[in-house]
Amino acid sequence: MAGPGRYCCKDVLPFTAMVAMECINVGLNTLFKAATSKGMSHYVFVVYSYGVAALVLLPAPFFSYRSRVLPPFTFSILCKIGLLGLIGSSSQIMGYTGINYSSPTLASAISNLTPAFTFVLAIIFRMEKVASRKASSQAKVLGTIVSIAGAFIVTLYKGPRITTIASPKVSLTHALRSSNSNWAVGGLFLTAEYILVPLWYIVQTQIMKEYPAELTVVFLYNLCVSFVAAIVGLITERDSSAWKVGPGIALASVVCSGLFGSCMNNSVHTWALRLKGPVFVAMFKPLSIAIAVAMGVMFLGDTLYLGSLVGATIISLGFYTVMWGKAKEEVSEDPGVDSQESAAAQKVPLLQSRKNELV
Repeated sequence: MAGPGRYCCKDVLPFTAMVAMECINVGLNTLFKAATSKGMSHYVFVVYSYGVAALVLLPAPFFSYRSRVLPPFTFSILCKIGLLGLIGSSSQIMGYTGINYSSPTLASAISNLTPAFTFVLAIIFRMEKVASRKASSQAKVLGTIVSIAGAFIVTLYKGPRITTIASPKVSLTHALRSSNSNWAVGGLFLTAEYILVPLWYIVQTQIMKEYPAELTVVFLYNLCVSFVAAIVGLITERDSSAWKVGPGIALASVVCSGLFGSCMNNSVHTWALRLKGPVFVAMFKPLSIAIAVAMGVMFLGDTLYLGSLVGATIISLGFYTVMWGKAKEEVSEDPGVDSQESAAAQKVPLLQSRKNELV
């Protein structure tokens, strides 16, 4: 009787939440591009957005301790959260630098590398098994190679224009076409970001196994990222005026990113990592390229290039090959449901026949 409810909580709800988060991420990346094109420093952006998220989640540790019984918060867990903050701040700074040099569309295309890198790191940390003679393992290895090749195509090959749609938002479109656009440099920064993101997934999953309090961990993580980014920002941004954020697109970007990105997005990702694991979370990244291209072309007057289309298609093919291998492996390793159903089907007729004999 609890089957439908369990299915909804364990499968439908995480799936819906992850799709929604990918849509939000693309919108936040686009808003960030608009803010930095107006002159806002991406270092300052990271400090303020994660600071807003930490402020919103400040009551979380008190509610977590009162609502459930948690294991002791040890120094080891604190160190792992600190490591998580260092990884997160590095990935965020590299990612926003990459978007500043290129575009949100390229960021979404390169994000398709996440499943492949997650698979590689999972093998290194012995969270995945590879048997060279199994079709599932061959599919995962082949898909990983294809995904990485597609990312290099997106990064290094821009290609001819496919389509450009004039946007009614002239000022925003003009701002997004900044003069420091550099496709290759931006792609390298974004690739570095999406090497760190799978590592973030794995470390966060391990933390969730030891201390399953999502909001408390995310609060401490946001606090660490804001602190690390502030140190880097104070070194790189010597001009005090860069730290002043007035009303406008910059303030809107900081607040929206803090609430929906650093707060909501990180909380949902942490919850999904605890519930489903890092591979499940990584598999939704290819969705962002379709959303980014559609938003960029329709609303921002962005140009769709052949390299982005071809590379993203190759990355998606590689990704789904990895996912097919993963699904095939899980089915072969977990036949428990089918065996239970077949055993139940065999027992019921026997009980019924025995009852008939007694009557």
